[in-house]
Amino acid sequence: MSANKDSDGGWRTFVWNSEKKEFLGRTGSSWLKIFLFYVIFYGCLAGIFIGTIQALLLTLSNYKPTYQDRVAPPGLSHTPRSEKSEIAYKVSDPASYKKYVDAVEQFLTKYDDARQTDQINFEDCGDFPMSYKDRGTIEKDLGQRKACRFSRTLLQSCSGESDSSYGFQDATPCIIVKLNRIFNFMPMSPTDNQSLPGPLQTKDLSNLIPIFCKNKRDEDESKIGPIKYFGLGEGFPLQYYPYYGKLLHPQYLQPLVAIKFTNLTLDTELRIECKVFGGNIGYSEKDRYQGRFDVKFTIAS
Repeated sequence: MSANKDSDGGWRTFVWNSEKKEFLGRTGSSWLKIFLFYVIFYGCLAGIFIGTIQALLLTLSNYKPTYQDRVAPPGLSHTPRSEKSEIAYKVSDPASYKKYVDAVEQFLTKYDDARQTDQINFEDCGDFPMSYKDRGTIEKDLGQRKACRFSRTLLQSCSGESDSSYGFQDATPCIIVKLNRIFNFMPMSPTDNQSLPGPLQTKDLSNLIPIFCKNKRDEDESKIGPIKYFGLGEGFPLQYYPYYGKLLHPQYLQPLVAIKFTNLTLDTELRIECKVFGGNIGYSEKDRYQGRFDVKFTIAS
């Protein structure tokens, strides 16, 4: 019993020694010195951290990325998107393709003429492909840049104005294609037309990034049918570039190309590959959307 009492008394004395006025083995002045030491120590660490972050922020721009040397060429994306890039539906069942129609309509809403009437934020950039639109360098304090207008009416039968189903109800579906945004990227027109697919070799591709779609598999060549392209020059015109970023170019509209498949074979799985062609646009086996994309159609009658 005495041993337990001594043990209990030892712990009580350690927690609070009334004779020496010590708490946990230290006097009040000792605890105060330790507290001040750690306040100063961690204060210095916080100051060093904040100073380092501030110094780093001084090297960054609000308007452009510091390094772009490893930025890949732009990806090519399309609407409607679906799982595994497969568009499958039944012509006789409107509910089966409603999600595709809704996706295209929602995407094209921002291209309505009524949304581009503001003269402060938008400007006309020509009715045919032209060279890059010079809006000054990023470093110049010119404020927000104007965006080129792009009317959905340029997409003609794929605009949704004459056909609200975008061709899906007639088994002639439209897909809307865009080049993904890259800050300050200036795509170049093809430098050698002889390296392009046959139908593009005879076209005037000045100031234009052309796009071309074909069968992915040899056995599908006779099942695809004619393909129509709608847009400004049936490609991506250069006057819509460069893109100055969200802060300086908040109203920016990417140029679009509508692709209409006019005679796809029904009740058959068809694989189609679309590619853009440009002097500084490449492709990667690791990224199937870099400069191209594949889409699979399965349309039941």
